[in-house]
Amino acid sequence: MDDGESVRLRRVDVSDVEVFYLQENDPEALRRANWTARDRKTFFEHWERRVLGDSTVRVRAIMAGDELAGNIAAWWQDGRRLIGFWLGREFWGRGIGTRALSLFLAPGQEETRPLYAEAAVHNVASVRALKRHGFDELEVVEDGPDEFVVLKLG
Repeated sequence: MDDGESVRLRRVDVSDVEVFYLQENDPEALRRANWTARDRKTFFEHWERRVLGDSTVRVRAIMAGDELAGNIAAWWQDGRRLIGFWLGREFWGRGIGTRALSLFLAPGQEETRPLYAEAAVHNVASVRALKRHGFDELEVVEDGPDEFVVLKLG
């Protein structure tokens, strides 16, 4: 992270979702995450109903200085609490994701344990950030041609 660059989390504003949409549609980000882009309508409906409209989802905007860097969230899926984060490419390699994880997992924030995460095997930076925060690698699972690391905290 750049010297003097502050990272903080704040509530997501509806206007942030446009930035998240653009970040998710970056071809290199999609490749790194082994993710398939959603069309605009599907993306916005997902955020409206399944993220912002679900009281069990804890989601925060990641701010790097005054810039919206991405988002971090925890949600329930198949009886497990999962965590995930997404940063715009211009914020990669600056320690922002690592700092956002620290803030999100701090006492009084997301305290559900166990907490699970999944990352593409080749997304080394995300796997490393999760392990720095105490996540242990459980297994590597295949989803068609893709491989994902499953990690667990607590």
